[in-house]
Amino acid sequence: MIEIKTPQEVKEMRPAGKFVADVLTELKDMVKPGMNLLEIDDYVHRRIAGREGASSPYVDYAPDFGHGPFGHYICTSVNDAVLHGKPYDYDLKNGDLLSLDLAITVDGWVGDSALSVVVGKDKDPSDLKLIKATEDALAAGIAAARPGNHLGDISHAVGEVAHKNGYSVNLEFGGHGIGHVMHGDPYVANDGRAGRGFRLRPGLVICIEPWFMKTTDEIYQDENDGWTIRSADGSNGAHSEHMIAVTDGDPIILTARK
Repeated sequence: MIEIKTPQEVKEMRPAGKFVADVLTELKDMVKPGMNLLEIDDYVHRRIAGREGASSPYVDYAPDFGHGPFGHYICTSVNDAVLHGKPYDYDLKNGDLLSLDLAITVDGWVGDSALSVVVGKDKDPSDLKLIKATEDALAAGIAAARPGNHLGDISHAVGEVAHKNGYSVNLEFGGHGIGHVMHGDPYVANDGRAGRGFRLRPGLVICIEPWFMKTTDEIYQDENDGWTIRSADGSNGAHSEHMIAVTDGDPIILTARK
């Protein structure tokens, strides 16, 4: 069921969105070659533990597309891993493409956002192009999130940016509704036909999250951890996400980063 939030409920979601945005901003500034993925996970754990009313929706999360509870506090996807990257004992290397996907519950409301960065100084231009494409697609999707438009308008805007940059789009995972639970209706595909689907109206809160891979749209799940989604051909992937609220005017980005 698609939930429509009241203006008061959207206001109550702001602290969760801001906290997620703040932690991601801190991590973006912190990551460097030699940093271990488990250090990142521990940092998020400590930030959550230090925030009154905060908890992680990830630790005990056990949907049908994962194998058992996730057991960690953030998704850390490196290079050919593009989604649901389960933190493990790995030291980041110069030039790694790292995607960080973070959800935190604050006072009963979930905030969710993601970003991608290239670690260190050795930045492959093709990786930077890929990341920018996800960011541009996210901006385009947000711009389409206006009352009277349809979910298909958001999906079309995201997919159009991908195709213009030469990337194909996988539709197995995408954006989603959010509120007291992390993943709810509606599903927000990263490609689609304009003018189709649910008609947007004020109070709809969704996560828009473009993720693309360089040279494929095919994926597989890593059998070693039962969670990490990787590109079928080993090419790098990138991921950007914001939680937004549809209003009578411009959409509100609840996870906007400074």
